[in-house]
Amino acid sequence: MKQRKDHYFRKAKKEGFRARSAYKLFDINKNYNLIKKGDKVLDLGCSPGSWLQVASKFTGAKGIVLGIDILPVKQIANVKFLQADITDPATLDLIKLVSKEFDVVISDLAPKTTGIKELDHEKSVYLNEKALEIAEKVLDEKGNFLCKIFQGYYSSEFIKKLRKRFEFVKSHKPESSRKESKEIYIIAKGFKQ
Repeated sequence: MKQRKDHYFRKAKKEGFRARSAYKLFDINKNYNLIKKGDKVLDLGCSPGSWLQVASKFTGAKGIVLGIDILPVKQIANVKFLQADITDPATLDLIKLVSKEFDVVISDLAPKTTGIKELDHEKSVYLNEKALEIAEKVLDEKGNFLCKIFQGYYSSEFIKKLRKRFEFVKSHKPESSRKESKEIYIIAKGFKQ
């Protein structure tokens, strides 16, 4: 396991990405084509910024990439950042000052883990519910949503909820995810307003 972690860590460092999680988004976008040139992308829980870097590569110069996190993020070319809490209702107003609608909302949000799997899972679901609430208010018709969830009892309920709002929903574990990790990514395409 350590060798695998070292490989993606070294690769990220060598290629100038802020974290190994960059390769998760590369993998997901390669398989599901969520982010395209010119898209407006909202990244929730974006620190340290590796997904912002990747999203910016996909959208190109004509796209808009906005990151939100409670932690500060060092500046990235062609990317906007707001230091804010996604659970605070006022954050939605700040997001809408940048753009009223987005083509894609991505979320790599994760709670501070306690080591108690059930509690960590419930916290993960809560953050995903908050991310979905924002997505439902800013996504364009047919827009895409991507989130990370810690697997557990409520995962299937959350996926059922997504199926009511999106035309296509699938879970995916990127190659760069650690095998022992309980995280999975949920891809939702074709938002139904």
